[in-house]
Amino acid sequence: MAESSKVQCCIVGGGPAGMMLGYLLGRAGVETLVLEKHKDFLRDFRGDTVHPSTLDIMSELGLIDEFLQRPHSEIREIAAEVEDESFKVADFRHIGGPNKFMGFMPQSDFLNFLAEKGKAFPTLEVRMQAEAVGLIEEDGRVRGVRATTPGGEIEVRADLVVGCDGRTSLVRGKAGLAVHDLGAPIDVLWFRLSKNAGDPAVVLGRLRRGSMIVTLDRGDYWQCAYVIAKGRSEEIKAEGLDAFRRRVGQAAPFLADRAGELTSLDEVKLLSVSVDRLTRWSRPGLLCIGDAAHAMSPVGGVGINLAVQDAVATANRLAAKLKGGTVKEADLDAVRRRRFFPMTVIQRLQVAVHNAVLTPAISGQGALKPPFLLKLLDRSAWLRRWPAELIGLGVRREHVRSPTA
Repeated sequence: MAESSKVQCCIVGGGPAGMMLGYLLGRAGVETLVLEKHKDFLRDFRGDTVHPSTLDIMSELGLIDEFLQRPHSEIREIAAEVEDESFKVADFRHIGGPNKFMGFMPQSDFLNFLAEKGKAFPTLEVRMQAEAVGLIEEDGRVRGVRATTPGGEIEVRADLVVGCDGRTSLVRGKAGLAVHDLGAPIDVLWFRLSKNAGDPAVVLGRLRRGSMIVTLDRGDYWQCAYVIAKGRSEEIKAEGLDAFRRRVGQAAPFLADRAGELTSLDEVKLLSVSVDRLTRWSRPGLLCIGDAAHAMSPVGGVGINLAVQDAVATANRLAAKLKGGTVKEADLDAVRRRRFFPMTVIQRLQVAVHNAVLTPAISGQGALKPPFLLKLLDRSAWLRRWPAELIGLGVRREHVRSPTA
């Protein structure tokens, strides 16, 4: 017989949306269970950019000083490179809010931090190696989740199930929520190379005719994202390891001398990019947020931060009502209404960048010329504040207004 339990909120997925929402609901005294199917938070493709909007949330929670004691790097400017010319794009030093930089921290460290701090709340449990396999539905309403664990199957009955299980969400699939696919013409090949003392300053995007590579500073190594046309990964891998090493060296010449550190194409992982969103985020007894509601492109590194903003908006709207047992369908849809506009603005900008910048660059067709806007931003420190505001703080920022227990 399956183990059975009852909580006020069951969160499926221990990513940024799930762990932040779990923390906030636990802080509010809501009986909350987070189900995470893996045994830890380590993943190949988890964004590491912690934007000022997320850092500001940590400040509002009184966690920022302890959080920043974890190993991380900080950048205050973003630049892009077109052929051999570098352009300053964004300057975080003049944005609003207390945290005027973007942090790079392994997402596993961020999630572990939230899990550790959440242990202070007696109403919050994070259960690892608990994989949701189905929903419990009665009388047209979602009543809970069935999951498998090393000890067998469990049934979790809940007043509300929140799907935070990413772009391949089982929850949204089982709930029958329709997905609108905006299309993504790119994929990303993900790998790492060592960092040397004489390497150039942080330049996130390096575009050359026929190639683009993003280099993320992880302290003692570069996390590299080689951008390719959608569906070309097998073709590129078929060319062989030496050919891929040459591609890397051509895209980022400063890495040419260490491309040989790649000893097998098994070290090069495919991230299949998708940009989509649900037309409805909820059903009676169920809500989806984060990537489960809207998968984002890696452009701008905004996914983790939008997920955190979703979680804050959800807790602000629902925490007190969950605790009092008064959540209504209109409350669930209010979360979608609150977050739909900022999400769609960013998705539209990402699609525009895909079509206007990335696709022409990696196609190798025609001369690659820096856009006029890039030149304008490079010339004006005042103008560079605005892309920093958009990237770092997003659209319609959320602030912690959920109660404490």
